[in-house]
Amino acid sequence: LLLKRYILFLPEMRMDLVQEERKQLIREVCHGDKEALLEKEIGYNKYHHLIVDNAHGIIYCFVPKVACTNLKKFMLILKKGEPYGDPGNVTEDVHTSGAITFLSSLPKHEIAVINPFVRLISAYRNKFEHINDFFYPTYARNILRLYGNYSNPPQTAREATALGVRPSFKNFIQYLVDSKTEERSPFDEHWRQMYRLCYPCAIEFDFIGHQETLQEDAEHLLRILKLQKDIRFPHSYVNMTSPDSVENWFGTVSLEDRKTLYKIYETDFKLFGYKKPEELLRN
Repeated sequence: LLLKRYILFLPEMRMDLVQEERKQLIREVCHGDKEALLEKEIGYNKYHHLIVDNAHGIIYCFVPKVACTNLKKFMLILKKGEPYGDPGNVTEDVHTSGAITFLSSLPKHEIAVINPFVRLISAYRNKFEHINDFFYPTYARNILRLYGNYSNPPQTAREATALGVRPSFKNFIQYLVDSKTEERSPFDEHWRQMYRLCYPCAIEFDFIGHQETLQEDAEHLLRILKLQKDIRFPHSYVNMTSPDSVENWFGTVSLEDRKTLYKIYETDFKLFGYKKPEELLRN
């Protein structure tokens, strides 16, 4: 006698299970070596990435390059209260501390994450492929000098762009894996490890969103907050960086540097459930 058991999961139930799996994974990884995963750097503001909404009892830890603009707009709409506006119509600069509130401890905590290597590709494209009057003199010029064979790189971003000069992705990775980089100063927040931005071993997050399932996760979060009828989360750009594309980006990066880079971001891979990129570490 063959018995078949059919089980129906409603979307809300399925997403609850996904959330529990994500949180359980963090608990397990943190339990393995919690002390080693707690950030102890002197002078770094531990709560810089925690955005607070007192009215709804929410803390959101933003990770640059993980739809943080749309999520900050969402937090600003919550802050302003009813009647809730459309986050997609927000024109304020949500990246300034005056527009939103930063603080430390309230009942609900949210975090959004992304595949660590995909995040690096996104950061590189956003900060080094276009004219950027901050990142060029602060980072790109030194990267060109140290790893790009430019003894005297152009002084400004516009001069560099006019000459077609910019760090390659390979140069950017060389900068990240150089042990002297963090001896000089901590990683910029756009490529700083996610666990060093949000402290998931010190802060028990109630909700963990992934860039890869952001729209679905956001809709589930709105249901949890009972705001699904009041706010529509902005439709987010779907990251089109496929596995093949990631391999292409890392094609110029040496195997030694890929392995070193993975060790730097290994904790992020483990904490947030991303598979070890075996294909990049053996070719």
